[in-house]
Amino acid sequence: MLGGLRGQELLIILLIVLLIFGARKLPELARSLGASAKEFRKGIEEGKETESDTPPADSPPPSDS
Repeated sequence: MLGGLRGQELLIILLIVLLIFGARKLPELARSLGASAKEFRKGIEEGKETESDTPPADSPPPSDS
């Protein structure tokens, strides 16, 4: 996910985020990021379920015989 980022680069990024948002906002920011990721995963799962429930578009309609 993070490609070639190693420990030192991640530490620098975290320090920059700390300077920008401040220590008081970090827990709130982490909570909202976690909630967003949870909603995203939930949406992906719902999309997969909906996709598997619908028949393919190029299949012929069922006959009434």
